Amino acid sequence: MSLRNQIISRILLSSLCILLIGGAIAIWQARQAVKKEVDASINMAVQLISLGLDAPVEDLSRFSALQQTRHLSIQLLKPDGQLVHFSGAGQPSHPEDMPPAWFVTWVRSEYPKVEHQLHTRDGKPMTLVIQAQPLDEITEVWEESVGFFASLSLLTLLSFLAVNLVLSKSLKAIASIVEALRIIETGQYRYQLPQFSTMEFDSIANAINHMTVELEKSRQENRALTQHSLAIQEEERQRLSQELHDELGQSLTAIKVMAVTAAHQRADTAKITSAISDICDHLMTVVRSMMQQLHPLVLTELGLKATLEDLVNHWSERNPDLNLTIDCGDEVDSLDKAVTIQIFRVIQECLTNVVRHAQAGRVAIVLRKLNRPALLQLRVEDDGRGCDLTTVNRGFGLRGIKERIKSLDGELDIRSAPDSGMTIQARIPLA
Repeated sequence: MSLRNQIISRILLSSLCILLIGGAIAIWQARQAVKKEVDASINMAVQLISLGLDAPVEDLSRFSALQQTRHLSIQLLKPDGQLVHFSGAGQPSHPEDMPPAWFVTWVRSEYPKVEHQLHTRDGKPMTLVIQAQPLDEITEVWEESVGFFASLSLLTLLSFLAVNLVLSKSLKAIASIVEALRIIETGQYRYQLPQFSTMEFDSIANAINHMTVELEKSRQENRALTQHSLAIQEEERQRLSQELHDELGQSLTAIKVMAVTAAHQRADTAKITSAISDICDHLMTVVRSMMQQLHPLVLTELGLKATLEDLVNHWSERNPDLNLTIDCGDEVDSLDKAVTIQIFRVIQECLTNVVRHAQAGRVAIVLRKLNRPALLQLRVEDDGRGCDLTTVNRGFGLRGIKERIKSLDGELDIRSAPDSGMTIQARIPLA
């Protein structure tokens, strides 16, 4: 069932309950009001008769004053059995306005019958009979009840229309938001929701608009990072190609020339052999350097701890004024290969950034593997000049670090300020 139908059905059910409860209360109050009115009329008539008819009755015309008594039927029973009516009628003054029988049945109750004994001048007894005749009062109560329920029904109808208008407006806003989400789902992150007059819907729209801005920003950053990675990859390939051409190509050409020269009888074989050996040593150095740049073999052979120590020693040798320290336990060697290579590249990028930009005198690296909870904690801290992170975020170094940590489902926290150094902390869950 749709939201509109659910709300409308609940409103109708609530209105029906209100009408039923209100009807029950109205009928009960009408019953009590009619009873009180009739009892009051009977008591008043009895008191008036008691005060005015103590003396023997001489003339029946004096009873004509009782004709205006409401809600009562007053009759006089003569000694000869004749019944004379003075007040009251079986039907209301306007029969067409008579209430329904069910309403009369529910409102009517048992009313007392009063008989008052009188005597004529000659001593003959007569009986004055007073009975309740509440149809006029019930008719008045019925008209009041009809007016009340008409007003209540009109108020319910107006409330229903007002709620329906508000609901239609709200559902229109919801439909607009859903349509916007479907558009965003297709990758159109530049789409923006309009402003809504309702504060709650406007807050949702602002949140979605902020989300689309962030998604578009992330997409642009990822696109730039991908293009940068492709450019670096192409540059790396070009550099490797150039090194292979300059180093391996020339060295192999020289070895070939020396081999041809060694075939002559007068050739200095010992000198040629020594030169070839030197060239081979140089080639081994070049190949080892290229392999180290592509993938550190020590990472596979000796583990992460030894590789990080070798990396720190390498940077310390190239930067003697930089105090590099590393705190790393043997337990990190048991990490998964995917985690190991990413952590190595993150630390490598951190050290590259420190040497290039930080102008630091001290760098501390702490790598810890925790068992409870199963986490890997990394902390790289320097005392360099620091930076404004809103500006540095445009670079690719920290962005690459973020992507590597994110690929491991980790959390990255970067803190820095001008002249306050930089601290990079990462928490990586271990399955």
